[in-house]
Amino acid sequence: MKQYYLLINPIGGHKKGLEIFEKVKNVFDKSNIKLKVLHTEYAGHAFDLANSLDYSDYDGLCAIGGDGTMYEMINGMLKRKDNQKIPIGLITGGTGNSFMYDVKCLDPVEAAQRIIQHNLRPLDIAKVDASGETFYAFNIIGWGLATDAGKLAEKLRFFGGMRYDIASVIEVLKGKDRIAKLKIENEIIHDNFIFVIGCNTIHTGKAMKMAPIAKLNDGKIDLVIVRKTSRVNLLKLFPKLFSGDHIKSPLVEYRQVKNFSIYVEETNDLTIDGEIIGTTPLNVQMIPRMVNVLV
Repeated sequence: MKQYYLLINPIGGHKKGLEIFEKVKNVFDKSNIKLKVLHTEYAGHAFDLANSLDYSDYDGLCAIGGDGTMYEMINGMLKRKDNQKIPIGLITGGTGNSFMYDVKCLDPVEAAQRIIQHNLRPLDIAKVDASGETFYAFNIIGWGLATDAGKLAEKLRFFGGMRYDIASVIEVLKGKDRIAKLKIENEIIHDNFIFVIGCNTIHTGKAMKMAPIAKLNDGKIDLVIVRKTSRVNLLKLFPKLFSGDHIKSPLVEYRQVKNFSIYVEETNDLTIDGEIIGTTPLNVQMIPRMVNVLV
């Protein structure tokens, strides 16, 4: 009999986690799989559990959630003192579901069915060294306008789901200079940038195809680079991010690399897997197939 941990946030998302659990519970019961259900009680609790649970006799660490939950589980596991790892499973239930978009599994019941089949898929991880710490990213690492818009969006929550679009337009209209040194493997570029985003997944945010040819386990991170241009050009480019057609634009430089670094004179905030975490300078190194996922 297989045995899994299942982490549930009983409070967040209007108690959505508990509702989803009721929908998928029968999938596990019918398969004679034993679940150890644990409720998260505070922000970062999924990290703490992944970091401290006894993995002996367990076949997977699963959760109902989205990209934020996935980030916490991966970082908690990879920062364990005993270096133990078990496969990670995710049942769709977050506000940001970039990873589940990539694996084409937005239905929670289907996600549970995939978990019980116990088919392992290797997942590359980006090791991010920034602000004196190490973070592990499975989704994106962003610097520049994308991060600035994310910070502003938090102050515009009264606009609901539109706040990210509104914040992006405001940041475009500011026309801010972002002078930086970008090192891509052995090449150094000094320039004025709009943003630099490294992606391991095709999708970011809510179904935005930031890196339309990215693969989860090719050992490379897809770099999307946009240098300083006019406000009009940027506003025309923005809608194309949802279809992936932006990479056809001469404004966009798209590369698949194993590592990159960003250096700026002033300390800038970063976006890591959808959260404002860490500051420049940063160094990113892709580590192939570092984690196994149940998808």
